[in-house]
Amino acid sequence: MRFGNSLCPACCLLAILLSAQAVAQDYPNKTVRIVVPFPPGGATDVVTRIVAQKLTDQFGRQVVAENRGGAGGIVGSEVVAKAAPDGYTLVMGTTGTHAINASLYSKLAYDPVRDFAAVTRTALLANMIVAHPSVPAKNVRELIALAKKKPGQITYASSGSALYLSGALFTSMAGIELVHVPYKGGGQAMPALLGGEVALSFATIVSSLPHVKTGKLRALGVTSVKRTPAAPEFPTVAESGLPGYEAVAWYGVLAPAATPREIVVRLNGEIVRALKLPEVQQLLLAQGAEPVSDTPEQFAAIVKADVAKWGEVVRKSGAKAD
Repeated sequence: MRFGNSLCPACCLLAILLSAQAVAQDYPNKTVRIVVPFPPGGATDVVTRIVAQKLTDQFGRQVVAENRGGAGGIVGSEVVAKAAPDGYTLVMGTTGTHAINASLYSKLAYDPVRDFAAVTRTALLANMIVAHPSVPAKNVRELIALAKKKPGQITYASSGSALYLSGALFTSMAGIELVHVPYKGGGQAMPALLGGEVALSFATIVSSLPHVKTGKLRALGVTSVKRTPAAPEFPTVAESGLPGYEAVAWYGVLAPAATPREIVVRLNGEIVRALKLPEVQQLLLAQGAEPVSDTPEQFAAIVKADVAKWGEVVRKSGAKAD
């Protein structure tokens, strides 16, 4: 119906809705890139490739993982923040790239909340506090007691900002002083711990568990709020001496901010569907990762809350990357 030379408001709205629906139904009609903002071989890369392969099967179109590492995940994340908001360039963001970096870097090239449309988390990766066998502490409670007797004498290794800040949160909540020894990567931090150069480490479960099982290291606790399916026999830090402690890395798909809502919803549905497949869950658990999914709104709220949480930890620790 026309009023003068204009379409009625109801007709305009219907046309917009039909157009948006058509866009979502046609999506994707070409290759989709999921940018991995880290080098190949790491946990983010592995999780992305597992998800991308299943999306390829479901869409009948190629969904590829593209590594764009550099500057703690900033390079790849910025690429996606500035990409066309059409659903064909996505990022597998992490707690580091989309929560910690917001406070760690004084001049970040993107806003982790404003510049992205959250789709869903895909996996959680708890870390583990592991100790060299020479450390006379068999659990978190004993470690805290030991650290209070020997302030500033116990060293811990970490590789990367997320693991370092897991340690910073622990020391702050426990009211203890540990000496942080940074390493460029897990390939340097783990041998240092095995060799007794440092007493403790906040490390990934994947890198720690083999050494714990052989008795070369002692597991004091996992950093998730509940026991992880990847290693259910080990207690959490919270239940073994430090109530309320949680430091878990999440991995999640995000799109550029102006991506049409219909495409975000379509992506969310397909990724959640993939994550519920038994073979995908088994592949993720084998990497020490726990499959998880959200609505776009839930994930957006998690990002916002974690920016605030880790911002406080960064402020208290005095850490700055630039």
